[in-house]
Amino acid sequence: MLKKLNLILLTIGIATFAFACGSGSNNTNEEMSSDDEMMAMETEPETTELESAVAVISGASGSNVSGSATFTELENGKVSLVIHVENLSEGEHALHLHENGDCSAADATSAGGHWNPTDDPHGKRGENEYHSGDIDNMVVGEDGVGTVEMEVEGWTIGDGANSDILNKAVIIHADADDFTSQPSGAAGARVACGVIQAGS
Repeated sequence: MLKKLNLILLTIGIATFAFACGSGSNNTNEEMSSDDEMMAMETEPETTELESAVAVISGASGSNVSGSATFTELENGKVSLVIHVENLSEGEHALHLHENGDCSAADATSAGGHWNPTDDPHGKRGENEYHSGDIDNMVVGEDGVGTVEMEVEGWTIGDGANSDILNKAVIIHADADDFTSQPSGAAGARVACGVIQAGS
């Protein structure tokens, strides 16, 4: 009888020990799983928000030009520029960034000269020397609408460096830029102006 009792108690003890070990193993797995999730959350790369800016373009020198210019930093280090304007005369019109974010003068001369922090000669962007503010000529159709889309190397947005376009002015001229005449390409009067401000 005593042998049977001892055998029963031994069986119960083994079963209890096995159950306890199994439960402990499960808890450990759960804790490891939870720890792994926490580590994964902590090591997730932070996404950096790309900077943007916009300029509302209005007429100058008696013109009725209106439109906008948007600037967006790209992951390749360049800045995307998209300009769309209306009520501009048919033909080619020079586009530049000027040094002062000030369009208060009727003829937009308050925007100052071309933005040129490196003190380079005026020229065509991508060819030899050119101002940081030299862009291109915009072709406008009979409907008075002009659009330019390009990626610009050497510009930044909001970092305070010499390459920062914030608080500069987008200027559209009456004539085309000849990319040769100094200091501004013989582009004629300033017919539109917009101050570049940080995007919302």
